[in-house]
Amino acid sequence: MSEAMQKIFYASAAAATAFVLVKTFNNRKKAVWVFPDHDMRNSTEVDHRESPNAPYDHAEVGLTELDSSYRSEWVSMGYPKTHRELPEDEN
Repeated sequence: MSEAMQKIFYASAAAATAFVLVKTFNNRKKAVWVFPDHDMRNSTEVDHRESPNAPYDHAEVGLTELDSSYRSEWVSMGYPKTHRELPEDEN
């Protein structure tokens, strides 16, 4: 092969690689991957199901599954659960 043909070959290979990388990067930027059953914020179904912990925890009776997950998060961070507990925490 002549030197000019080698340069054309390497330039076209580099251009093709750059094109594929740009396309891949753009596709990944648009796609957000989550487990469909773990994305509770976008699910109306989760806000209608009863809490899975209701049979075991009396504080969760009447809560939905979404409320239960928020409650678990708040309790783990130390937020009070009721207005009655606010004065108790101050003492």
